[in-house]
Amino acid sequence: MTAVDQGAQGAERTLGQLVASATAEMSALVHDEIALAKAELRQDVKRAGIGGAAISVAGVFALFSLPVLSFAAAYGIHNLGLGLAWSFLIVGVAFLLFAALLILIGKSKLQKVKPPERSIASVKQTAAVVGTVKPHPRPLSDKAVGVARSSS
Repeated sequence: MTAVDQGAQGAERTLGQLVASATAEMSALVHDEIALAKAELRQDVKRAGIGGAAISVAGVFALFSLPVLSFAAAYGIHNLGLGLAWSFLIVGVAFLLFAALLILIGKSKLQKVKPPERSIASVKQTAAVVGTVKPHPRPLSDKAVGVARSSS
């Protein structure tokens, strides 16, 4: 066979070949869309994890500061001087300041989490293209070949 014959054969592919090709291309498109969504979501999940962890640690420090501040208040009222109670108070306030700092960091990380905009736009574009696709009409010719069916 020559290159011209192979080109002519490639131009007239069977229906099965066309369906197989369309299925393979649609499968590749879906896999690419999923890969894009995974890549976008991976960043947002990391930000959400850091933000959630910072808020959790802030909650732990705030919880640790409650008994310390309670002891500091009790000793402070009792002593009304600069003694052991003031040291408890200083430690408690330091825990609260650290917790406030972690809450601010966590909130800033959580505010940066956005939906996967590129994936959504790509899926909408793909859906619009697929929705407008129409089959190509085949020209009628005098050499149309009929398919003979057996009666058995």
